[in-house]
Amino acid sequence: MIKLYSFGENFSVIDPSPFVLKVDAYLRMANIEYETIASMANLKKAPKGKLPFIDDNGVIISDSQLIIEHLKQHSAQDLDRQLTAQQRAICYLVTKSLDENLYFILVYSRWCRDDSWPLIKQAFFGQMPFPIKQIVPNILRKKVIKGLHGQGLGRHSNSEIQQMLKQNLQSLSDLLADKQYFIADKPCSLDASAFAFLAAFILVDLDNPYNQIARQYSNLVDYCNSIQQRYY
Repeated sequence: MIKLYSFGENFSVIDPSPFVLKVDAYLRMANIEYETIASMANLKKAPKGKLPFIDDNGVIISDSQLIIEHLKQHSAQDLDRQLTAQQRAICYLVTKSLDENLYFILVYSRWCRDDSWPLIKQAFFGQMPFPIKQIVPNILRKKVIKGLHGQGLGRHSNSEIQQMLKQNLQSLSDLLADKQYFIADKPCSLDASAFAFLAAFILVDLDNPYNQIARQYSNLVDYCNSIQQRYY
């Protein structure tokens, strides 16, 4: 049986990481049997220092996209098998946009904003012993802020980043339109990715301006609720 190594439930979703949630959603949509091993300590075991990773009968795979490609090749159910070459191209490009654009907006909204940071700090570091929990979180936060500046997003103003979020969400809303799924009449890998990132803004019990913006897109909210009800 596949073992999925994750952080664990937080903020009213099964994992605060959209990358973990993406793999979890794919496994559920593809009806692949698996076991979740949830612990912050999994980071120490992660081959690339990040979660998720899976253990598929002794084969260790890191990175959410590499995991999904592995699942496509080694399971009976490839969610993208039904798609045309053009549809697969759309899936790939939109997924990479989520991974490499919307993700950094999500990180900014959680780690860099003073209205969200206390909740993030408590959720991720609240169980640490004193005085470590007073020191480590702030060190890591400074590292994240520095990383976002190096990546580029952190150089923009809050209003500019909110505008980027709106452009991302409007594009997703337009692509989904009134359909049940993004590409076909059944879920594909893009649906696992899109649900994961949208849930990280819409379904979590955080309520900063970025969450509020995401919840204004009614078809994306309905989409998240539909996936949540069907697979969770």
